[in-house]
Amino acid sequence: MERLSYEIEINAEPEKVWSVLWGDITYRQWTTAFTDGSFYEGVLEENNIIKFLDPKNNGMYSRVKKVIPNQEITFLHLGEIYDGIEVPQDWGEATEAYFLEENEEGTLLKTEIQTPAEFKEFFEEKFPKAMSLVKHLSENQL
Repeated sequence: MERLSYEIEINAEPEKVWSVLWGDITYRQWTTAFTDGSFYEGVLEENNIIKFLDPKNNGMYSRVKKVIPNQEITFLHLGEIYDGIEVPQDWGEATEAYFLEENEEGTLLKTEIQTPAEFKEFFEEKFPKAMSLVKHLSENQL
């Protein structure tokens, strides 16, 4: 398992950053860094299953391990989705967590990812771009 972390300072309050991260329209905008047309299905409440999908119904599914609105959310990745079919994977503690810390500048957004080594390069290439898009959307939307 590889542990990756990223952080970015955003000149916006945590509530704004949270709404950019998880609002339907803005989620689709910042996740273009990973795949055009990305979206998710499900309700962001603890123990719920969330499906992260592309327009072809491929992606992955995860359980919400922890959620504190405007502060923290952690997903445990359970498997992949191919043509809408869930395929469990033995990824162990593959997690993706977002932490929002309010400060004088606005919000420090931190992400921590535990991922199998096979996905490390993908995340290292894509995640900084995604974080920059979250910053841009949070600072420039009304």
